[in-house]
Amino acid sequence: MHDDTPDRRTRVRRVMRRPPIDPYIAALLGTVALAAVLPARGSAASVIGSGADVAVGLLFFLYGARLSTGEAVAGLRHWRLHLTIVTCTFVVFPVLGLAAAGLVPHVLTRDLYIGLLFLCVVPSTVQSSIALTSVARGNVPAAICAGTYSSLLGMLATPLLAAWLIGSRVDVSASGLLSIGTQLLAPFLAGQFLRPWLGAFVTRNKKWLGLVDRGSILLVVYCAFSAGMVQGIWHQVTPSRLAALFAVTAALLGIALALTATLTRRLGFGAEDRIAIVFGGATKSLASGLPMAAVLFGAHAGLTILPLMLYHQLQLIVCSVLSGRWARRPDGAHDLDHVPAPSGPSAGETSGLSAEAGALAVGDDDRARAGDLAGEHS
Repeated sequence: MHDDTPDRRTRVRRVMRRPPIDPYIAALLGTVALAAVLPARGSAASVIGSGADVAVGLLFFLYGARLSTGEAVAGLRHWRLHLTIVTCTFVVFPVLGLAAAGLVPHVLTRDLYIGLLFLCVVPSTVQSSIALTSVARGNVPAAICAGTYSSLLGMLATPLLAAWLIGSRVDVSASGLLSIGTQLLAPFLAGQFLRPWLGAFVTRNKKWLGLVDRGSILLVVYCAFSAGMVQGIWHQVTPSRLAALFAVTAALLGIALALTATLTRRLGFGAEDRIAIVFGGATKSLASGLPMAAVLFGAHAGLTILPLMLYHQLQLIVCSVLSGRWARRPDGAHDLDHVPAPSGPSAGETSGLSAEAGALAVGDDDRARAGDLAGEHS
C-alpha cells in the first residue's frame, strides 16, 4: 500500500521548489548556441572530435559500472511487463516512425525525418522514468529493471534497427561495427566487469560522476552541431520546419502515451504496473541516444539528434503532468483514466517536477538513488 508518508511529502515539496527551467536543458541549449556562433574548425575540430570519442567511451563505462545485473535477474519474474515495454520501445516506435514517411518532403526534410527514425529506435530512459514512476506511486522496482533491460538491448537493437530503417546514412560496415564495439560495447562491458570493485566508489561519488556524464554529453552535442555548422546543413532548417518538427514530435509523444495506456489497460495490468509501462514505453533516452548518434552518423549527427532533443524536453513536461495527476489517485484505485481533479498543482509545481525528472535523465544523484526508491516501495 502506498500511503502519503511524511518522507514522501517532504521529497515532493523539495522537488516542487526546484527552478522552473531544468539547468541541464539550459546547458544543452547553450551548447547548441555556442556551436552556432563558434563552431570547431580544422585542427580544433579534430581535437574536440577525439575528445568526444573518449567522452562517449567514458560515458558507457560508467553506465556499465552503475548497472546492477542482480536487479536485472531479480526482475525477470515480471516478464509480461518488461516484454510490453521492450515491444513498445523497439517495435511500436519504429512502426510509427515508418508511418511518418509520408511527411517527407512537405512537412519534414529528409534529414529531419532520418532524425525522427533514429529517435524511434533509441532505448527508453532510465533515471527519469524511475523518478516519474516514483512520484506517480507506480511500480518502481519494475521501472528500474525495465530501464536496465532496455539499455542492454539497445546496445545491439538500436544500431541494427537504425541500419535497417535508415540504411546508407548509418555506418554498419566492418569498420562501423568495430567502432560501435570499441566505443560503446567494450567500455560498457569493462564497467560491468569492474563493478564489484568500482560499485562502492561510483555510489559514493555519484554526484560528481553525474557531472562527468553531463559534461561528456555536452561535448558530444557541441561536436555534432559544430560539424553541422561547418557543413552548412543548418541552412536547410527554416523556422517553419522547426515548428513542423516540434508538432510532429509532440504528436508522436501523444500517440505513444495513448497506445501504452490503452495497451496496458487491455492486457489487464494493475495501476502500478501500468504507470511503469507508460513511463518506460513512451520515453526515450537522451543519455544513450546522443552518443550512439555520434558513433553511427559521425559528422552528419547534427540534424539527426535534433528530434531526440525536442522529444526529450516534451516528454519531461508532459510526463511530469501525468505523474502528478496519477499521484493523486486514491489508495488502492486501479483506474488511471478517472482521477479526481486537483486542488491543483500550479504551473510552477509542474515545472519543478519536470526539472527533477530532467536532472535525473543523465546520471544518478543523491536526490533519487534507484535502490532507495525501490526500498520505499518494498
